Amino acid sequence: MNYVSLGNTGLKVSQVSFGGIPIQRSDAANTMAVVDALEARGINFIDTARGYTVSEEYLGAALEGRRDKFILATKSMSRDAESMTRDIGISLSNLRTDYIDLYQIHNLPEKDIQTVFGPGGAYEALCAAKAAGKIRHIGATAHSADVLRRLVEEYGDKIETVMFPYNIVETQGHDILAAAREKGIGTIAMKPMAGGNLDDWNLALRFIAAAGVIDVSIPGMGSVEEVQRNADAADGLSPLTAQELVQCDAIRKELGSQFCRRCGYCAPCTVGIDIPSNFLMVNYRRKYGLSDWAVSRYQSLAHHAGECIGCGVCESRCPYELPIRKMLAGVASEFGF
Repeated sequence: MNYVSLGNTGLKVSQVSFGGIPIQRSDAANTMAVVDALEARGINFIDTARGYTVSEEYLGAALEGRRDKFILATKSMSRDAESMTRDIGISLSNLRTDYIDLYQIHNLPEKDIQTVFGPGGAYEALCAAKAAGKIRHIGATAHSADVLRRLVEEYGDKIETVMFPYNIVETQGHDILAAAREKGIGTIAMKPMAGGNLDDWNLALRFIAAAGVIDVSIPGMGSVEEVQRNADAADGLSPLTAQELVQCDAIRKELGSQFCRRCGYCAPCTVGIDIPSNFLMVNYRRKYGLSDWAVSRYQSLAHHAGECIGCGVCESRCPYELPIRKMLAGVASEFGF
């Protein structure tokens, strides 16, 4: 496993590390097996979040007795100091530790920047927790290039890391991430597999490593098999060939920019539609030709795209500003309901 410096934090992290979103679909026993595999393969950076339902709790249990072997990161959607203080306390309890290596402001939209960094904002609580030894480093995550630019240019003296989508399809943050690196801000790539839309793990992770603007990638891992697959890819991060660069271009043209990353921020739907799963079923049908299987799985969903009432609440939550209502209408048209 290759280890890199995470900006100027002094942390040495595995270049390919662990994203904790899938753990919330797991259980305690499987999480223990996943952490066993992480330790065995030398993946030492674990990222989770307060918003990932049971992820912190499962990971906390699995880390007991070996906390010192891992660099632990989590994050909170809180925007004010009081709420952030409460969330830091919950994270410490859930993760069964007395300190967290990196605590991040989660999914920061532009409208909340002034609140977070202003008087009484979440940043105040993070600084207080750092002074008390409860957290060691402060970071922020974003999905908008405009927000990323402001974080790096205006608040680069306050944060030590930034997390942003970066993958074969999404390179809109490239220049800003390069600037962050020049300032010594650690760069973390979320969505390295474009929310599960990329099939070739090896190609995807090598693309990010070769870009020269990312310190660490954190693909989501919910099984031992996924840990092994990512670790194998991490052991061979060779430069891309000319043929592979052509392959990357073809992938970009196929996916475009309007695709679901399955982050789940659109939930809950007003009428109960599992929006990411609806999109996933139609992708299986279109991309893999699994028509009968996809139709069967789609039928088994509790609610279907055709039930959308067009309220638009999901679109207001989507960090990628996807036209979800239009996309759901396309799914309903394809499946017939």
